[in-house]
Amino acid sequence: MQIRIPRPRRRGRWLAGTAAFAVLAGAGTWTAVADGDAPAVHREDRVHQMPGAGVDTSFFTSGDPDRRRPAVLIGHGFGGSKDDVREQAERLARDGYAVLTWSARGFGASTGRIGLNDPAHEVKDVSRLLDWLARRPEVRLDADGDPRVGVAGASYGGAAALLAAGHDRRVDAIAPSITYWNLADALFPEGVFKKLWAGLFFTAGAAGPTGPTGPPPGVADPPGAPRAATGAPATGADAPADPEGCGRFSAELCAMYERVAVAGEPDPAARALLERRSPSAVGDRIAVPTLIVQGQSDSLFPLSHADAMAQRIKANGAPVAVDWISGGHDGGDREQRRIENRVTAWFDRHLNGDRGADPGPAFRVSRTGGFDSGEGHAVLRGAWDDRYPGLHGGVRNIPLTAGEQRFSNPAGAAPPAVSAVPGISGALGQFSSLGVGFATDVPGRHARFDSRPLPDDLRITGSPRVRVKVASTTGDAVLFAKVYDVGPDGRTQVLPAQLVAPVRITGARTGKEVTLTLPAVDHRVEAGHRLRLVLSATDLGYASPVAPARYTVGLTGAGELAVPTAPAVRTQDTGLPWWTWALPAGGAALAAALLLTARRRATAPAPDPGRADVPLEITGLAKRYAGASDRYAVRDLSFRVEKGQVLGLLGPNGAGKTTTLRMLMGLIRPDEGEIRVFGHAIRPGAPVLSRVGAFVEGAGFLPHLSGRENLDLYWRATGRPAADAHAEEALEIAGLGDALARAVRTYSQGMRQRLAIAQAMLGLPDLLILDEPTNGLDPPQIREMRDVMIRYAAGGRTVIVSSHLLSEVEQSCTHLVVMDRGRLVQAGPVAEITGESDTVLVTLAGEISEPLAEKVAALPGVGSARRTEDGLLVRLDGATTTALIGELVRLDVPLTGVGPYRRLEDAFLTLIGGSA
Repeated sequence: MQIRIPRPRRRGRWLAGTAAFAVLAGAGTWTAVADGDAPAVHREDRVHQMPGAGVDTSFFTSGDPDRRRPAVLIGHGFGGSKDDVREQAERLARDGYAVLTWSARGFGASTGRIGLNDPAHEVKDVSRLLDWLARRPEVRLDADGDPRVGVAGASYGGAAALLAAGHDRRVDAIAPSITYWNLADALFPEGVFKKLWAGLFFTAGAAGPTGPTGPPPGVADPPGAPRAATGAPATGADAPADPEGCGRFSAELCAMYERVAVAGEPDPAARALLERRSPSAVGDRIAVPTLIVQGQSDSLFPLSHADAMAQRIKANGAPVAVDWISGGHDGGDREQRRIENRVTAWFDRHLNGDRGADPGPAFRVSRTGGFDSGEGHAVLRGAWDDRYPGLHGGVRNIPLTAGEQRFSNPAGAAPPAVSAVPGISGALGQFSSLGVGFATDVPGRHARFDSRPLPDDLRITGSPRVRVKVASTTGDAVLFAKVYDVGPDGRTQVLPAQLVAPVRITGARTGKEVTLTLPAVDHRVEAGHRLRLVLSATDLGYASPVAPARYTVGLTGAGELAVPTAPAVRTQDTGLPWWTWALPAGGAALAAALLLTARRRATAPAPDPGRADVPLEITGLAKRYAGASDRYAVRDLSFRVEKGQVLGLLGPNGAGKTTTLRMLMGLIRPDEGEIRVFGHAIRPGAPVLSRVGAFVEGAGFLPHLSGRENLDLYWRATGRPAADAHAEEALEIAGLGDALARAVRTYSQGMRQRLAIAQAMLGLPDLLILDEPTNGLDPPQIREMRDVMIRYAAGGRTVIVSSHLLSEVEQSCTHLVVMDRGRLVQAGPVAEITGESDTVLVTLAGEISEPLAEKVAALPGVGSARRTEDGLLVRLDGATTTALIGELVRLDVPLTGVGPYRRLEDAFLTLIGGSA
């Protein structure tokens, strides 16, 4: 329900809000909203008086005010308000809809008690808003009093959309997102109390005013309007033990939560109360086109709720599409813009009657297609089918180890196992296919059954099932079932989407057979991995019996795990949905014509065996960017690097260093010249680039993962065999030690830099490119980085480092390439450049003036003269030291000494004429 914990309100803000509310009540305020060059959107804010509450709304339109158009209502998530969906409302308004948003009772500026979409109150409010829309001149009507209308919303608002369609026949299409079908099943799955989510849920709703909630001061109910039943004092069994702690909740809901939280399990009255307020109660009456969006990383409202919606609504004869997004209530990527675009297309087709609009496939699922280390997030790709496969299609039976196992439920149900943690597990759930997870099970408190290593890849799409026999010393048992993806080593295990399935079993003193339905997931298991069924006695997110018990569990029947596979679901090749980039026939014909007439690209030259041992050779390299026809970024650049060298690439800003490195890594193409790495000409995607490792301007790491987990995740994303990573050797060179087991968020800047270099060194590339590796480090960290580079090259490999810290380059590099304005200035060993650079230091008795420096620079055979703290630095360009001394004496310059100057910094500045 998109739960948000409200911040404490200051008294001044509350008074200001109350005053504004009173002014707006019963009246409209029009506002024009501009967004760049987009059409202006007009917004009318209005408070609608309902029995027992004032409902705050905003009405959005754009374009011709006299044109009638379909209407869309958008609901918000639990703990939010109408402001959360304003951007989506404005976009829909620009797309030609009349859009109404509202804050549900007890949220935002709306008054009244929270009834969890009570049909007698919140759902009735939606019907009254439809009445109001039917009277608006901007809204298209299907009949008198019947607006052409769709309803969308996420979580709490998504349930409102479903309930509105079930209770009001005027609703024509809906698009519920990450929401519930049966709220009792969501909070009490299989009779087990989901205490962590329920606690967050009721805490968010209770963190408001504790007194009776009605209209604000100065705003009264319409004459004769009845008071809402939820606002009346509760008595008897419905009275909460702590009425002051109920906040904005109705008393009966507050009392229900207190009973269940204290007992640790739901009672029949609690289930009945939530079921009456659930879409499932009117499921047989929802018969409108429905787009169902559900989250894979969602332990609050899992995919099974979307499946129940789809099966019921489809049975009613209505068009249904199902979209499994990556994120959910647990966190992760909710793909907001893509989903909003699909909702718009859905309404275009089913509400606006646009037969050309493409609402997308009947089923789509987002899958992780790799990891973007630069941005620090998973790369998502869509998979689809023209029919919804459900949760149990294409079953493949996987045999598991047999035999009974015994374990205990500890007194007090502590310590608990860990699976889903709201706000954390979703962020990791999308990486489960890359081998990332954090679920844990307590020794002695669980049973596990493994499969043999899988002979080929397996894609799980749906809910696995297994038949087990359970015996309990107390007669009852609460178990938490989950299926792990276990690596070839038998120890590394990942819980797909961090999901677990609870089950309460009664009458099991002598043993009872039950079928367990595991969480619905979409997860790829690689060949060589195992599946591991775990049955745990505890879980952090749920209430377990506090009394100790002993459980005995064994597989029954064939002892197989029935895994749904949905083989017809096809994964796309790119990150964009196929229906957004399919080209028309005319575009294809144009592309074909361009391919036939375009200049053929030159094929890559054949490898040169004679240079197979040369790490890098650049010949005649040139690059000029578009719009800079008179200036080269790199021009006529040639140099060669040998094995075992640490080469420093030096030059002022704009010298062309970054452009050279980008061409070297195949990121951009040179206009002229050639780059060869180990004899192979470099082109984008050249296979030889697998022998090159690069660290450019830092690397993106997931802060909650350890250093080792980040490196493992990166290497998996390359698709190369794990054995080729040589991770231990790279880590030994980087010298991180025990820090590898700690979360990256605890690392110092120096440790992050070394981890980034270790990432670049994975696979032990023969050529390592480091761009500013000491950036942001303190002196001890810089020294450690210097040692890392020297150790790496000592093994016969080659390092190229670009840096502005010339003193460090002088100490760590064996050779230098100095560039200026895109050209090579000098290349060679460091000692040669610093020791034979025709640069002398002239010291004088007294201060050196600028006019004197200019006179010296103008002498014949002198290239430049620059004042420094030590004296006058003179670069000779044809003159000898003896001739320079004679000229200085002739000018009556008070000499105290003339000698060679060997610091790299000054040699560098002399080489580039002081332009740095």
